[in-house]
Amino acid sequence: MSTTAPNAFDRYDFVSPSAVAFGAGRLVELGSLVARFGSEAWLVTSASGLRACGGLASVTGLLNQADVTVHRVATSQGEPTVADVVRGLRGLPSRTHRSPVIVAIGGGAAIDLGKAIAALATNLARPATADEADVIDHLEGVGRNLSIVKPPLPVVAIPTTAGTGAEATRNAVISCPERRLKKSMRSPLMVPRGVIIDPALTVSCPRHVTAAAGLDAITQLIESFVCRFGAAIPRALVLEALPRAIAALPRVLAHPDDLDARSAMSHAAFVSGLALANSGLGMAHGVAAALGIECGTPHGLACALMLPVALAVNREACRDDYALLERAVDPAASQDGDVAADAFVTRVESLCRVAETPRRLSDVGLSRGRIGWLAENSGGASLRGNPVPLDPPTLLGILQRHM
Repeated sequence: MSTTAPNAFDRYDFVSPSAVAFGAGRLVELGSLVARFGSEAWLVTSASGLRACGGLASVTGLLNQADVTVHRVATSQGEPTVADVVRGLRGLPSRTHRSPVIVAIGGGAAIDLGKAIAALATNLARPATADEADVIDHLEGVGRNLSIVKPPLPVVAIPTTAGTGAEATRNAVISCPERRLKKSMRSPLMVPRGVIIDPALTVSCPRHVTAAAGLDAITQLIESFVCRFGAAIPRALVLEALPRAIAALPRVLAHPDDLDARSAMSHAAFVSGLALANSGLGMAHGVAAALGIECGTPHGLACALMLPVALAVNREACRDDYALLERAVDPAASQDGDVAADAFVTRVESLCRVAETPRRLSDVGLSRGRIGWLAENSGGASLRGNPVPLDPPTLLGILQRHM
């Protein structure tokens, strides 16, 4: 059975950054890229991301060369929370006579934090006095469910990991530990305007970060391809990027300085962001968000754990698509759909073993008594896109088998 959407060419939308600079060494173009969109950079950075770019002085120097002034407004400490967004909004310069641009440097957490601050800076009447309710009201399915209606401040994203593809997505994932929620702020207006993807910036990532981020990107590529809402352009992009990623991840884990492999993973991460932004995701991401709330599991690690499970759950519904992906990875793969589909599942399972990511829910601290909560709280847009419909009782049975 194929999951390709019927009437796929009747109508579709496609959103992407308007300016993308890809390649090792492209960070030196930071100032000129930011200057396309404004003359004042408001930095949102992670500590590791800033180090990867040579430190604050180096980044400031690149921006000053283009006559762009710099203000540091927020530091990402991990996956962004409602409180982080509030602090960022309250830290914005109160007066400026120049055109501000949010420059987000780091992994997906820093970029999502930057996108959320950029969106609410223009959509709140008084961002300097923002409170948690202002943020929650703009998250999907909670609070007042307010939309982002005014164009956000321009965002220029510089990813220093190769995983989430946040530099290409239309949402920012924000959590609120006190309320035990993890939701998206979402709008096509939130896609970054400019992106610099410099694979050299990912070389300093520790092995476990490289592994989890890489499998996050691979999960996004696969889930967007088989998603119930899959569209033609994202599917074509996945067929180009996924074979590169599957070949490159073991290489980069074994040889961290392999810049060719790093480039392939950075490219795959970006494409995975484009694909999910214009199609959707599935079960692995639907469960991963809830697992992050319950166990504090980093997003990439949760996706890596759930990917083999999701592949097995969707195997019968996605046989033709799995076979198509296997033949993209290995042109000599079997022409028998069942054989090729099973080979693809086995290939991904082997890749997870090489990455040494967790295999069971208990490995990330989930207790058996909390499986019911996990099943009830997995969902959202990601789970709605899964090829096989999954209600909480069905999901509970699946999760129980993977403790």
